[in-house]
Amino acid sequence: MCSEFIGEDGNEKFWQFVDTSVRSYYNLILKKAGQFLTDLQLNLLKFALALRSYSPAVHASQQIASDEPPPEACPAFVSIHVKMKTNHFISEMSLTAFPNVCRPKPYLYKNDHTYPGVNKTDVPVVILYAEIGTKKFTTFHKVLSEKAQDGTLIYVLRHFLPKPQKMLLSGYAVELAIKSTEYKAVDDTKVTGQLVTFQTFCDENDDEVQGFLFGTLKKSHPEIQEQLTDLRRHLLESTNDMAPLKVWEMQGINDIFRLIYTVEMHILDILRGEARVLEGLHNLGIKGEHQGKLLKLPVSAVDDSYSLDIRHPAIMWLNDIENDPTYRSWPTGVQELLRATFPGVIRQIRRNFFNLVLFLDPLQEESVELVKLAELFYKHKIPLRIGFVFVVNTKDEIDGFSDAGVGFYRLLNYIADEYDLSQLYTKVEVGETLSVDTVTAYLKKKFPKANAERILGVESEYDYKRQDGALFYKKSGLGALPLALFNGVPLSPDETEPDELETIILQRIMDTTTAFQRAVFMGQLTEGSDVVDYLMEQANVVPRMNPLILSTDRQYLDFTAKPGYLPGVRVGVIDNPTGKPSEDNTVLYRAIWASLLTQKNKAAAEFVQKLLIDESSQLLQQGRTKMKDFLIQKKFNTMEVDFIRSQQLFCRDVLKLSPGQRAVISNGRILGPFEELEEFTVEDFHLLEKITLSGSAEKVKAKVKQMGMKPKHASDLVMKVDALLTAAPKGEVRRDVHFIKDSHSVLNLSPRENEVFYDVVAIVDPLTREAQKMSPLLIVLSQVINVRLQVFMNCRAKLSEMPLKSFYRFVLESDVSFLANDTVSPGPVARFTELPESPLLTLNMITPESWIVQAVRSPHDLDNIHLQEVSGVVTAEYELEHLLLEGHCFDLSTGQPPRGLQFTLGMSQDPLMYDTIVMANLGYFQLKANPGAWILRLRKGRSEEIYQIVTHDGTDSPADAGDVIVVLNSFHSKIIKVRVQKKADKISEDLLSENSESKGIWDSIASITGGGSKKDDAEKKKEDVLNIFSVASGHLYERFLRIMMLSVLRHTNTPVKFWFLKNYLSPSFKETISHMAETYGFQYELVQYKWPRWLHQQTEKQRIIWGYKILFLDVLFPLAVDKIIFVDADQIVRADLKELRDLDLEGAPYGYTPFCDSRREMEGYRFWKTGYWASHLGHRKYHISALYVVDLKKFRRIAAGDRLRGQYQALSQDPNSLSNLDQDLPNNMIHQVVIKSLPQEWLWCETWCDDTSKVTAKTIDLCNNPKTKEPKLTAAARIVPEWVEYDNEIKQLLRRAQEEEDTATQEQSKKSPSSSQHKKGEQRKTHSG
Repeated sequence: MCSEFIGEDGNEKFWQFVDTSVRSYYNLILKKAGQFLTDLQLNLLKFALALRSYSPAVHASQQIASDEPPPEACPAFVSIHVKMKTNHFISEMSLTAFPNVCRPKPYLYKNDHTYPGVNKTDVPVVILYAEIGTKKFTTFHKVLSEKAQDGTLIYVLRHFLPKPQKMLLSGYAVELAIKSTEYKAVDDTKVTGQLVTFQTFCDENDDEVQGFLFGTLKKSHPEIQEQLTDLRRHLLESTNDMAPLKVWEMQGINDIFRLIYTVEMHILDILRGEARVLEGLHNLGIKGEHQGKLLKLPVSAVDDSYSLDIRHPAIMWLNDIENDPTYRSWPTGVQELLRATFPGVIRQIRRNFFNLVLFLDPLQEESVELVKLAELFYKHKIPLRIGFVFVVNTKDEIDGFSDAGVGFYRLLNYIADEYDLSQLYTKVEVGETLSVDTVTAYLKKKFPKANAERILGVESEYDYKRQDGALFYKKSGLGALPLALFNGVPLSPDETEPDELETIILQRIMDTTTAFQRAVFMGQLTEGSDVVDYLMEQANVVPRMNPLILSTDRQYLDFTAKPGYLPGVRVGVIDNPTGKPSEDNTVLYRAIWASLLTQKNKAAAEFVQKLLIDESSQLLQQGRTKMKDFLIQKKFNTMEVDFIRSQQLFCRDVLKLSPGQRAVISNGRILGPFEELEEFTVEDFHLLEKITLSGSAEKVKAKVKQMGMKPKHASDLVMKVDALLTAAPKGEVRRDVHFIKDSHSVLNLSPRENEVFYDVVAIVDPLTREAQKMSPLLIVLSQVINVRLQVFMNCRAKLSEMPLKSFYRFVLESDVSFLANDTVSPGPVARFTELPESPLLTLNMITPESWIVQAVRSPHDLDNIHLQEVSGVVTAEYELEHLLLEGHCFDLSTGQPPRGLQFTLGMSQDPLMYDTIVMANLGYFQLKANPGAWILRLRKGRSEEIYQIVTHDGTDSPADAGDVIVVLNSFHSKIIKVRVQKKADKISEDLLSENSESKGIWDSIASITGGGSKKDDAEKKKEDVLNIFSVASGHLYERFLRIMMLSVLRHTNTPVKFWFLKNYLSPSFKETISHMAETYGFQYELVQYKWPRWLHQQTEKQRIIWGYKILFLDVLFPLAVDKIIFVDADQIVRADLKELRDLDLEGAPYGYTPFCDSRREMEGYRFWKTGYWASHLGHRKYHISALYVVDLKKFRRIAAGDRLRGQYQALSQDPNSLSNLDQDLPNNMIHQVVIKSLPQEWLWCETWCDDTSKVTAKTIDLCNNPKTKEPKLTAAARIVPEWVEYDNEIKQLLRRAQEEEDTATQEQSKKSPSSSQHKKGEQRKTHSG
């Protein structure tokens, strides 16, 4: 991980560290890293190691290695890729000969570490998989690095750990939310399992409660430990009384200091980015207020839409909107832009707002089509000024009879002079291919009286400015012809295609109108303004287009490594000779350098220009001329060749130039190396000067002037600061915030003096959930970096109730921690102490967006934690199971998401490991993965038959590559964009048509499959399976869930497959479900879906679970599942659910049972009969969500899931709406997504249905009773006689399973004491309370 951190600062530093690194203890590694890092960076490295930020990068290499696959029991190995067998080559490297080394060139990823050597493409690629610091690594690395330096191979290093170990992570939060106890929903089953003592998780030396140091007391009086424990518990209870606070007590609490901030894994990146700039300014001696002023400079971001100045005489303007009589009826005022019009209408205003310039070679076929398109714009009176630059042969001896292009140009000038250029279209109708014959024939036909010799011949009177077009084109630096500029901005070759250009120009006119409207509104463009001058005076207008200068991909030198000053020359020359410097071959350069060192600027420039004339340089080389200036001659004679050698080394090591290569450096920015014949003209230097000054140099210069430095030093400082600020990664715009008052309700923390410090300002409402998140972050930040911290209390004036209803811990450490015996601690945990024991708590994990975590070990009910009933400590262990890959997919032809399209994710050895479906909302899809390199493909079957991937963004392979490769190598979210297109012969096909499920059946988003072997797709389709979906959280509802499953199985002969939402199941349920499946012979899958980041988030666990019941039905299950039945966990089934599955839904996508009306005494509780629901539903009924059947084919075809999510997004912004989310949402959408009302007997509930109807009930639901609030367990045993029988049967099954597991564990322990350790998953985090 340390090497990956250093590698972020460059490939060279990575290899320098690798070359010196040894396998050692933590402090030794830090000491080695300190050779390449500053003190601040070293602190950030410690923070990164504590965060385990680079673990995914290491794990990614591990996954890539597994795809090789690695040789058995091998701690390090090489993968060799050559075009032919090279056993001689391998033995020469002292490596083991591979049986088959004839392998294609491997795919090298962006983050691969390639050893810096001779850049060749025709040599073998050798990938070393090893753990840095081991003996095997050292052996391989020594040989491979030497070979790479010689240029005999390309050496790539990837991390490989033979026995990777799990680790505890940080950067997440744990919340214990206080639950409502209105309805008792706690399981009465006693928790069994090993109890963990409190001392395991808490150092009691500082365990102070109300003044008593219990750690000290217990050591001093071990005989009364039990009594001290009781006293401590009593004091904690009295301290943490949960009685509701009064309003006046709330006002006082507002003064308590708490901080706020939402933390993400990006914090380390932000700190590292800032560190480079802060340290750079500090090293340059800029501190205090001057540092702040420079940091806040608006360094303009690189503009990727530069504009060429079109005020050039070489442009032949066809029309002029402002002066031509054709447009005299149009209004002239710029205020007309602000007049309201219908959308899409182009305003006709007599101003040259829109200008199209076409650079054309008349001999190219495309030119004719573009001229005709320009004619179309002109004839339809589009407010577009059109100009041409014709690039033709510039030789004087060429005339119109020998070159068709020259002839066309002269004919054009004749028409413009004698008639009017706007008549070009009525006069010139040259054919598709232009030739001399067509030009002369046309002239004779249209202008019979004209003198062809006078127009086209050698003495033509119409040849003026012929060179101008070609000269302007050459100086402009534009690419291949034909070219189009809109208001000076070059269009891409694709946009210049005649078929596309019309649409592009009209769209640009609409887009540019908005910018002009803003300029008029802001007073920047007035009635007296010349519009073209206004356009050409914008910051992005340049005199020349040079991609090398204007490129957004820029490299900079670092001038901040050591304080000091470069020579004071503002134009310098560095020699990079092709060969070894000597007295003979460096004469000219030494003369130039002597002149620059001894003469004033103007004189030196004139002298150097004379020297560079061929004759002068030859005489100098031959020693036949001497410098007239005595100072130059003296300096020249005493100048050694060694300094040229040092410049050659500077070019090689710093600028990365090969001997003889050329480059230009402007304020630290490196342009080059140039190609052998590439020119860098005077115009290029002017352009470079303009770009450099307009970017940040002028602004930096103004600030440096205020520092009152000497001109020489100030110039150097401008250069260095400009390089530093411009090279810094562009983030959010900095704001200079001035606080009017900072004397009250503010905390100030001063930084350490004479060190780099970060300026942090926090504005906080102390009693918010965000405040809980921020305080640990700021505490850790103050430990990691030097901060000047200001915390402003932004409290609400009045509060009616306590806004916080949860206990919160953010897990974050500033450094890797060690135990007393100098061993590394197990890692960070979320620890809750001094909690009140009376409230009922539920545990929530709050993790980064891309994490999918699961509870893997805890005997306790984490959904219902009641500390009064727990002896010892509640512990839980969670595991980071997967990282999430998210994406958006669109059909390139329609611009719409391809609903129902399926993607798969896998490796070359196993192409189908995970899969998913694209939803219509934003074309969103998500896939579970782990760190590594993955191949994304369309699923075999209908998806692959109908569609093909056209382009993709955010991936790690070229946009047009066959395989879409995605590398997950960090904890940050990975979001990709994929564009697909239907194949030519499948344009009319529909993915979700009636027969769409006949092919392409997938294995779902499931992570675990149980109860039976896998069968092929055809067999699965033929099976008559009853698919039941349910969700549960907490031990009580999981107990109900098992009983519901048993009741379903007892009443059907049809094979059953249960689908459970994995997100909230307890470890005990996941461990025992396989035993139940084996005993009762059913199949099951645990499906998993991460709540999308763009969909409004719920914060309460119960509401999140309700959301999962209804919002993701179209993407949770494979397309092969035609119908799914949702059954609440607390239901008991008394009929065959096959009957419900086969029920005709009459075209509706789903069927629900309406609420009963028969129990009259509950009438006052039927909220749907009054107010909003009564008016919204009309004659329709309000349906209960405890049981419903979904026709997934119909559901997907009408985009029901997308409609439900859209309505949810709109309604959920109001916290008072959708109080029963899973039930209210489908009832609210009843007019858009029809509900089929199921017969009443399908759901009986004692709360709403009378006793007489119970006899015919096909399912019984244990609804909460708002009148009696009877506990669930009591109600179940009373209402459903068979429930107790089912319950006892399940208990016996679980007891047997536990006994079998205990026996197996004991036997395994006897064989190998260490083998009983828990070994599931990849990476883990723990919390306890």
